[in-house]
Amino acid sequence: MECIFCKIINEEIPSYTIYEDDKVKAFLDIEPDVNGHTLIIPKKHYTDISDLDNETLTHIFDVARYLKSLMETKLQIDGLTLVQNNGDVQEVKHFHLHLKPHYQEEQVLLPVEDVYEKLKES
Repeated sequence: MECIFCKIINEEIPSYTIYEDDKVKAFLDIEPDVNGHTLIIPKKHYTDISDLDNETLTHIFDVARYLKSLMETKLQIDGLTLVQNNGDVQEVKHFHLHLKPHYQEEQVLLPVEDVYEKLKES
């Protein structure tokens, strides 16, 4: 399988991981729309929401809630948009949830490495 997210999970491709447990991995998007743009992916390959079990889906949203709090503290975000695509609009066919921070003040887009340093688990 040539799934880029499976390769990230298997550490064949490096990532800026800001959260990981036995079920999911959360990492910064390397082509972010905004500072802190993060993806949460299940470690088991699911194509989209149609084949994702409820326990994993709930866990992904629990992690999203935790990361929202982390971003509020470390990045001073003012809001957060969650985006999840399916079918033709899904670029990578491995379920993933985008977390896109919102800032009231316009932000200069920082290098991903700088955002990672602010967010990585201590």
